[in-house]
Amino acid sequence: MSHITYVQLRRYLPHTVKRVITLGSSCWIGEVDELTVLKYPHERGVETDRLQTEYDILNAIGQSPRIIGLKGYTDDGLYLERAVNGDVYDYLKRNAASLEQRLQWCRQAAEGVAHTHFRRVLHCDIRPQNLLLDKSLDVKLADFQGKLLSETGDVLLNGFAGEPSKYSCPRHHPDYADVKTDLFALGSTIYFIITGYEVFPDISDQDDGAEEEIQRRFRAGQFPQDSHLCEAITTKCWKQTYNSAIEVVRDLESVDLGGTTAPFAFST
Repeated sequence: MSHITYVQLRRYLPHTVKRVITLGSSCWIGEVDELTVLKYPHERGVETDRLQTEYDILNAIGQSPRIIGLKGYTDDGLYLERAVNGDVYDYLKRNAASLEQRLQWCRQAAEGVAHTHFRRVLHCDIRPQNLLLDKSLDVKLADFQGKLLSETGDVLLNGFAGEPSKYSCPRHHPDYADVKTDLFALGSTIYFIITGYEVFPDISDQDDGAEEEIQRRFRAGQFPQDSHLCEAITTKCWKQTYNSAIEVVRDLESVDLGGTTAPFAFST
């Protein structure tokens, strides 16, 4: 963030952090060691309620090979598993990846969403930047500031996350979310992973009225028409045909190019 100076960065550098790796809209990600990072606010004492919500949601989700590992929570911030290869968005902007690799990432992302929903959590911000890559280039879904639901569907925890416009399902209220709004965002994420660019590349996020035009197209059913290997899957996500993420997993398995990855099973 340009308004945060180097002096401010040093002032708020927790004692466990060796260096800053990256930053988000409200938090820094700092290196603790080779296996651990600390997610902590730009300014001490700010956004602590959202970090506490993320901690509680990750606790509710539990361990899974497709979810970023939780390591603890202190007054400094949230200690998390370190994903040494960054996120899928930046990785694909810098590196070539085979179709087999891209399909694996799509399937692993859908597995992470399936496990999240199985634990009654709505992510609310599924996009390539929130798919982290570990040392084996396996996907870890991260940034859990969405909603934890009760068995009857009541919202128990709400981090008030929301998707950027190119991943956002049109809805009657901006804070509304359900399984299908998550799967809509997953469709745009799969589209990026397979094609290498986001939906509607003719619209820049910096364009005047960009969000309104993107939402207009989505509402009108004017979805991307590119021909690609997962075209049927992304279209079903956008048309809200799927009822669960596990259906997306199964469809992605059906387009696997002969890989040896074992079928997905929920962690219990």
